[in-house]
Amino acid sequence: MKNNPTTQPAIVSADQWRAARLEFLREEKEFTKLRDRLAAHRRALPWTPVTTPYGFTSTSGSVSLADLFADRNQLIVYHFMLGPGWEEGCRGCSYVSDHFDGAIPHLQARDITFVAVSSAPLAEILPFKARMGWKFDWVSSAGTTFNRDFGVAFTEEEVASGRPLYNFGLNPANLDELPGLSVFARGADGQVYRTYSTYSRGLDALVGAYQLIDLTSKGRNEDPEAPMKWVRHRDRYDQPADAVAAH
Repeated sequence: MKNNPTTQPAIVSADQWRAARLEFLREEKEFTKLRDRLAAHRRALPWTPVTTPYGFTSTSGSVSLADLFADRNQLIVYHFMLGPGWEEGCRGCSYVSDHFDGAIPHLQARDITFVAVSSAPLAEILPFKARMGWKFDWVSSAGTTFNRDFGVAFTEEEVASGRPLYNFGLNPANLDELPGLSVFARGADGQVYRTYSTYSRGLDALVGAYQLIDLTSKGRNEDPEAPMKWVRHRDRYDQPADAVAAH
């Protein structure tokens, strides 16, 4: 929610500030313990096999979902909103994706491969990737049902219906493409399993900038009706809002 610029928290002595901070620290510790319990519960969730033979287009040619693992046993897929014919990728997805490259060596050290997937043809993905300067692997799912099967692509009729179809049926699909993240594991027999997917506010944890913004006195200071309206591609912050594409 946007902060009222005329309001300000109480001004207190250093001792009073420390007492208030210690009280809040107790809440932070409770939250950390809850987050650890949620992470343990997530790891214990059941797996489901992926049996559809999806084919993706990469810079090295046609690859399967199993191929995306490379020589590792865990795979994270970011469902990036970039559809066929779009002039550029989604602003929000780009905001998230600005955080990936630095994390990849650390993920690989923990037996995890990271890949972005979009429904646009690879020939439309690569110029935008180059513009943004990203190095992470990014493949095209064009011609497959991958995006739809993993809950991030919808028909015009579904969007028009307003039915709750996104985020496991909790939110309306207000666009034909929406963001998400899916996690897979490869079993000892080579079978690929879906272990986890998250959408909507579940993607907040991927955005390091938000975690830093949340530490400040103003916080996110966003419009409650359009929270991410302020976000730009990082090379477009010098442009007015009406000059920035809607996606």
